[in-house]
Amino acid sequence: MTQPERVIRLEPNGPAATGMPEMECDPAGFQSPLPTQHLHVYYNDPETGFSVGVWDTSAMQEALGPYPGDEFVWVLEGAFDMLDGDGGAVHCPPNSCVAFRNAAPVSWKQEGYLKKFYITYIDPKAKTPKIKSADGAIQVLDPGVELEVMEDTEPFEIAGRAPVQKNHTLFTNDAGNFFVGTWESGPMVSEMRPFPTHEFVRMLEGEVTITEQDGTSQTFRADDCFFVPKGTVCSWSIPTRVKKHYAILDAS
Repeated sequence: MTQPERVIRLEPNGPAATGMPEMECDPAGFQSPLPTQHLHVYYNDPETGFSVGVWDTSAMQEALGPYPGDEFVWVLEGAFDMLDGDGGAVHCPPNSCVAFRNAAPVSWKQEGYLKKFYITYIDPKAKTPKIKSADGAIQVLDPGVELEVMEDTEPFEIAGRAPVQKNHTLFTNDAGNFFVGTWESGPMVSEMRPFPTHEFVRMLEGEVTITEQDGTSQTFRADDCFFVPKGTVCSWSIPTRVKKHYAILDAS
């Protein structure tokens, strides 16, 4: 790992000390004139092949081709369309959360400015698959989707009475190790233990306080975004109810 195993709060303009440095754009990646783009990477693991950060761009259209990784984003500002090669499009509006399938034949197009939080995963040891159709490759999450009651409380070991928890998994990648969906829980306190996966969270409703092994605590509420690296020793406390969109990466 390139960073300590600590809970990371994502800020929409990057850390105050560094902000979001401008990126160098490759002309081969665009059908349009080169945009201006900025990036701050909050967490990066080159060996596993994933990163977490905040990114922005001016108006642009990317080249049509295999999408570079499985990805989950929260659109903070702006909107965009994902176009396939047959004239089809998936519109991704402001404030939406979107899942992308690795190697889907699509082109990102937008008018005006856009900013997003993201987690992107692409296994550096795997070959890029050849996918002929973009059907179902871009999924916009519905925060009002019907959730199903879970049979267990994984990945949490509950201290005290077990809460009612519900889930809907919208997207699973081809490798079966990247999952995107919506989850909610009633009040609970979990035991202090290592978190078994990487998880990226966009808070929809409620409040959760995450306490780490050294006593550090952070509270997250609706419209907060955070990332829990695999192995982070922590406990979660939910006083009443929480609802979230998530992306989970179960990769070593």
